Amino acid sequence: MSLTRYRFRTTWTIGAPASVVFATVVDLAAYPRWWPDVRSVRRIDDDTAELVCRATLPFALTLRVRRMEQDAAAGRLGVTLSGDLEGSLTGRVLPNGHGTHLHIVQHVVAAKPLLRVFSPVAHPLFRANHAAMMRRGLRGLRAWLS
Repeated sequence: MSLTRYRFRTTWTIGAPASVVFATVVDLAAYPRWWPDVRSVRRIDDDTAELVCRATLPFALTLRVRRMEQDAAAGRLGVTLSGDLEGSLTGRVLPNGHGTHLHIVQHVVAAKPLLRVFSPVAHPLFRANHAAMMRRGLRGLRAWLS
């Protein structure tokens, strides 16, 4: 696998109903209110938004997110990503006892020149940066929904 390619799998457990979790994660405009690493969201059209994200490392990523699937009844969602990362993100929102599991899978290729240049040596650091961002997202979502 090329060191500019990344595959991330994350499962979040949230103490809120699946319908509430689903509605929250498809509302991109609200992300900066609960996810500190999502610095801004700009709506492009009904299916597309541009997000600026910055986690621990001292650079931001600009991502264009385009809806490809949103099925609340089945708990499935998916977007394509373009910009500084190219690829896709899919999610499954599933009830679990008194809460919800959110399974997230991302397949991306680094497109930002800075990432492409440093990926061969900084691949583990970029993965750790992503993990930190996801942990903060989970904490933010739990707090937002409590």
